[in-house]
Amino acid sequence: MTSAPSPAPVSNFLRTIIDNDLAQGRYADKRWAGKPGPASVQASGDSDPARIRTRFPPEPNGYLHIGHAKSICLNFGLARDYLGACHLRFDDTNPEKEEDEYVNAIIEMVEWLDFDWSYGNENNRYFASDYFDYMYQFARALVQAGLAYVDEQSADEMRATRGTLTEKGSNSPWRDRPADESLRLLDEMRDGKHPDGSMALRAKIDMESPNINMRDPVMYRIRHVPHHRTGDRWCIYPMYSWAHPVEDALEGITHSICTLEFEDQRPFYDWILNHLADLGQLQRPLPRQYEFARLNLSYVVTSKRKLLQLVREGYVNGWDDPRLPTLAGLRRRGYTPASIRLFCERLGVSKADSRIDYSILEQALRDDLDPIAARSVAVLDPVKLVLTNYPQGKTEICHAPRNPHDPEAGRREFPLSRELWIERDDFREEPPKKYFRLFPGNTVRLKYGYIIHCTGCVKDESGNIIEVHAEYLPDTKSGTPGSDSVKVKGNITWISADHAISAEIRLYDRLFSDPHPDSGDKNFLDAINPDSCSTIQGWLEPGTQLTVDTPLQFERLGYFVADRKDSTPEKPVLNRSVTLKDSWAQRK
Repeated sequence: MTSAPSPAPVSNFLRTIIDNDLAQGRYADKRWAGKPGPASVQASGDSDPARIRTRFPPEPNGYLHIGHAKSICLNFGLARDYLGACHLRFDDTNPEKEEDEYVNAIIEMVEWLDFDWSYGNENNRYFASDYFDYMYQFARALVQAGLAYVDEQSADEMRATRGTLTEKGSNSPWRDRPADESLRLLDEMRDGKHPDGSMALRAKIDMESPNINMRDPVMYRIRHVPHHRTGDRWCIYPMYSWAHPVEDALEGITHSICTLEFEDQRPFYDWILNHLADLGQLQRPLPRQYEFARLNLSYVVTSKRKLLQLVREGYVNGWDDPRLPTLAGLRRRGYTPASIRLFCERLGVSKADSRIDYSILEQALRDDLDPIAARSVAVLDPVKLVLTNYPQGKTEICHAPRNPHDPEAGRREFPLSRELWIERDDFREEPPKKYFRLFPGNTVRLKYGYIIHCTGCVKDESGNIIEVHAEYLPDTKSGTPGSDSVKVKGNITWISADHAISAEIRLYDRLFSDPHPDSGDKNFLDAINPDSCSTIQGWLEPGTQLTVDTPLQFERLGYFVADRKDSTPEKPVLNRSVTLKDSWAQRK
């Protein structure tokens, strides 16, 4: 069902539940007609070939972020490991916020993570709006059975009579209206005969329940708003707490895995399914809901509302800004699907809320890229190094491994000439203690090249160093006999000035300087890191492969990738994906 590689499964409470369900044959009698449907449809099917069915049900009202990746990897991963199916379902029950743009973006990101919702000949990509007719049919059945009613209280009146966590609620004056009257009004609601907010369909459960979610929750509300798929066909839309269990049951989901905020909704989930099954609308065995802890990542916000504010108010440049935790932003920054999956695997699954440090995400990227990224050299803050005794006009070739972890990747070639670019930080006119790079009188190795002896520097009228001078030792070229006859403590990277590639380089860092930017009463905008992105002009080793989604390690600097929107062969633009080491750990 997916081409994503399967790591060795790590035991967790969800796997224990699934193992027990399979051992007990809990879903052995479940039938599947090859498509979603009520009991009347599934009765014609055979035993479900999928041992389990899970689902990933995003609402298409925004772009997926790193928190969604945890749910994607969990649900698709469980289905893969247990020879089951994972459905991609768009929970499009709120027409005011949902758009096809988001649908397409979600599909793209799930595919980018290398997961597939098909199972055999089944497509298994669904929309909640596919089931609007069934939901309405089921709602009428509940009304006829005396289990739901049309309430004409306003939203404020419902809120006032709902009670609190410590006070019981009180019944609506419309709670005991005859079923025929509620059916008539429900049909009128559907037919557009009543304005928004004038009435709603509520489940009839218990207004004195200690669980406030069981105090006659709303099932349908009136919204005269066009839907991105059904247009103007409907003017009543189901609440998520009503739609969610129905969708799961219609699709034959066995294990409905949600985050912890839905734990208090589980009694209503079970109430809906059991009553609809008793009424003959749904087949048994029924889905079961389980909850796990959501991802709380330091230095980011994942609230769709706050992400939208960052985009709309220009704090970032679109949903794929490389500083955002959106999957589109992470991909543009240089994160790979494998690194995201590795990160989610390392998190594990539990029912206890915790906050994960951003460095764990960064380390997953380093661990994924280190064995596969081609090596190259870049100079980000250049100063010219002149080898004063090197012949004018001469060029020779030096060699280095493309990747030290992969001998089969071969070697790369690059030129050495009289004038080179080096990092400004690799020279000190007056060096501090234990500084082993270039300073007057010191000797270092040009990595993959010659040993050089620093003779001084040239300054401009303002006292700024504009050139460093050195002499090379002719018999010390790396890889030649006797090249190690002179011992040095320092190595520096370099690029031939005559052959270097000019590039725009974007040095991305964390968007927020506060590890908990939106906790408590904080205004998360106050925590924006003013240094989250700096753009510089740098130099690259000639021959550097600058193609989108091809990771590079610039030696001593970090991992980089060509920007998928702005980079061109004529004007390369590179994004720093992550530094070689955790620079934030040094700041703490």
